[in-house]
Amino acid sequence: MTQFLALKDSKKILIITYYWPPAGGPGVQRWLKFVKYLPDFGIEPHVYIPENPTYPLLDEKLIKEVSDKAIVVKQKIREPYALAAVFSKGKAKKISSGIISEKKKQYFLEKLMLWVRGNLFIPDARILWVKPSVNYLKKYIVEHQIETVITTGPPHSLHLIGLQLKKETNVNWITDFRDPWTTIGYHNKLKLSNWAAKKHKTLEKEVLNTCDEVIVTSPTTKKEFEAITSKPISVITNGYDVERVEKKPMDEKFTLAHIGSLLSERNPKVLWEVLSEIMEENDSFSRLFELKLIGAVSEDVLRSIKDSGLENFVHHLGYVSHEEALQEQRCSQVLLLIEIDSKETACIIPGKVFEYIVSDRPIIAIGPENADFASIIKETNTGKFFTYQDKENIKKHILELFGAFLKDELKVYAVGLQKYSRKQLTAQLSHLLK
Repeated sequence: MTQFLALKDSKKILIITYYWPPAGGPGVQRWLKFVKYLPDFGIEPHVYIPENPTYPLLDEKLIKEVSDKAIVVKQKIREPYALAAVFSKGKAKKISSGIISEKKKQYFLEKLMLWVRGNLFIPDARILWVKPSVNYLKKYIVEHQIETVITTGPPHSLHLIGLQLKKETNVNWITDFRDPWTTIGYHNKLKLSNWAAKKHKTLEKEVLNTCDEVIVTSPTTKKEFEAITSKPISVITNGYDVERVEKKPMDEKFTLAHIGSLLSERNPKVLWEVLSEIMEENDSFSRLFELKLIGAVSEDVLRSIKDSGLENFVHHLGYVSHEEALQEQRCSQVLLLIEIDSKETACIIPGKVFEYIVSDRPIIAIGPENADFASIIKETNTGKFFTYQDKENIKKHILELFGAFLKDELKVYAVGLQKYSRKQLTAQLSHLLK
């Protein structure tokens, strides 16, 4: 356990999170930044994390961003992904990060791993951490005079830690849902039995009705949860931080860049079709275009890109550090924001939206009808949103952007960004904790 001097006259809270540096990816950013700014509002953050986690992505550079005013507590965890990796390290890692192949392309081992994950580990593979964590933390809460416990998920097993602590200590308990529980995109891919599906619903309802307050990241999730619980629900989105990174020269080519994971269903075939058509019709475009992919990309997406004749125009950098991702965002000509075309994903506001809107680059966003993130793109004047059925308008807009690029006039005039700053969002959080 790492200890620091307590903040005088501060309110003490305990944050239970699975993702913490050196974890990479979007899951770590939200509470890393809240913890950074909470002391400015008279709140002393204690952070409970696993000592030996199985993170699908690592970013060692994030360690330096952990606040020196945070009190970080670690306990060992047993999780099956370590065992699963013995049989297939690649498949275990992909399933852990949410990348699941299309049903018809799944091999027997992947089907088996999905069935085990969905039916034997409910709500998720971190369930074995619940009991030892409760045993340790109920003493910790008393000894350190913790006033509020916050559990953040996924993984939603962490909410079960909060549930049991609430029952045994009656501590004030806030649940933070970075993503939904039973309506998240990959949930229906876990080959759930009827019993397992019902168990998820039962646990979700119990958590939402036992906690004292709920935090969600989107208006749609709030509406969804209001049908399950009468407990107060606050929307606190993700956001951006003021981060100074070394500036790279702007890409010389007309780069369309996607930063983050492209899951099998996060596959905008309409975009690949549009790009293929433009390449055939416009020689200048075919000479200057580049599709830049940064992060994990499923084989299904890569296959679709290849089938559209775009394979030779792809620059796939793979996973890079958060710092490098910010650099690539700011030197790309256009940024792509893609979400799964599903009613269930309308509530998802990808964390990268907020880094995108302060990157000073135009955004092409493609997602389901009534997507929550569409309003953010519109109100900040940072890009255009399209549905998957908007082929002609997508094509027209890309050609407009390309024309501006040729004239060196590709610019963004953003407005109203401040409300999404990490410090402003932490101020909202602090009001719930007073």
